[in-house]
Amino acid sequence: MYEHFFQCPYCWEEISILLDSSISSQTYVEDCEVCCNPMDITPQFNDNNLVGFEVKSLEQ
Repeated sequence: MYEHFFQCPYCWEEISILLDSSISSQTYVEDCEVCCNPMDITPQFNDNNLVGFEVKSLEQ
């Protein structure tokens, strides 16, 4: 597992997330632990190293 820190696209608070580095490319939705709004999260790994990370707000 890989811990990554980033800013929520809604409330701008810094939060952390645990990512599974054994999966090279993935996309999923997770709620912000501060404001509870849903975020679209897309991490990319190469040889268990984080090489890309994108987080977007979801339109409601």
